[in-house]
Amino acid sequence: MPIKALQIPTPDGRADAFAAFPDHGERHPAVLMYADGFGIRPVLREMARELAGHGYYVLVPNLFYRHGAAPVIDLPEHIGEEARPALMAQVMPLIEAHTAERVLSDADAYLRFLTTRPEVGAGPVAVTGYCIGGLLAVRTAAAHPDQVAAVAAFHGPVGADGPEALAGITAQVHFGHAESDLTPEALGELNRALDAAGVRHTSEIYPGTVHGFTMSDTDAFDATGLQRHWDRLLPLLDRTLANG
Repeated sequence: MPIKALQIPTPDGRADAFAAFPDHGERHPAVLMYADGFGIRPVLREMARELAGHGYYVLVPNLFYRHGAAPVIDLPEHIGEEARPALMAQVMPLIEAHTAERVLSDADAYLRFLTTRPEVGAGPVAVTGYCIGGLLAVRTAAAHPDQVAAVAAFHGPVGADGPEALAGITAQVHFGHAESDLTPEALGELNRALDAAGVRHTSEIYPGTVHGFTMSDTDAFDATGLQRHWDRLLPLLDRTLANG
């Protein structure tokens, strides 16, 4: 499965990124994948390759390109709990600097870039994200209702912008929450807000998981949770994107 390094023009410079896509010649539906706060690294390449193997062009941008090319911070091969506090101390200023205005400006650039790729077919796209990338996915879907047909977010703070922020979403939605991130009461509140906004959705707590459960290079990893993520994500894409 080819992986291609890319440079995406944005109003603030050029975002480094990579794309994974099938190596046969036809055009493919596009998926914009937002990484978690630790950014582009081998596990994200593995996940993008896995998704591309199902017939998609998967674009993964460096969220924090304004601070340098990926990897923006030095990461160990395995992110254990003992290393996490020091790494989060480096990551949080990057997340805080990535304002909603920057998120939307970048999303415009990423989606515009996808329309120029010879490997990408015409039609709607999907957006998926992990951790903070889940919130970015929600913001992107709300800002581009005519272009985004599906949005999926995993262990992400998807309700951080409040119920009114969900109202612009016309995409079909799946939210997979870590058990450590969301109480059943909070899940019910979120799902009622999605219902009130008219969003077609599934939104559930993945049993026995903690924040970051999809990421195999962390102590949070849960193999059952990751498989559940694929079992929810792939049918969503199949329903909403043509010829995936």
